Amino acid sequence: MSKKKKNLNKDLKLVKSINKNVRSSTRKLSPILRALVGKKVDIALRDLTFSEKRISKDIKKTISSAIANAENNFQYDIDNLIVKEAYCGKQIVMKRFRARAKGRAAPILKPYSNVTIILSENKKMESHGTKS
Repeated sequence: MSKKKKNLNKDLKLVKSINKNVRSSTRKLSPILRALVGKKVDIALRDLTFSEKRISKDIKKTISSAIANAENNFQYDIDNLIVKEAYCGKQIVMKRFRARAKGRAAPILKPYSNVTIILSENKKMESHGTKS
């Protein structure tokens, strides 16, 4: 028996961008990505520009790629895009060794990660003044 996937949001197109070789651990990436979810893309890019983390430059490139995909492939308006999902996963770990005293060796682990950014178009709701 095969299970059929139900597509609940047929009219909602998601725009995805994946960066498969980010030279950082998922532990360092996760807090940055969690802070971006739910924000408009221009605000997310601004936050990453002024972030002091080294890896924020690679995340910014991935978001810019997703914005370009949305504009060219789906003809979305950039002003209405929001970051729907942002997550990372483990990839390969390079293993190196450092010489220590008495002929011993200490391992150095250099992890890589995948970064996935998913954007969606936010439909603007017209507001007609304040509640009073």
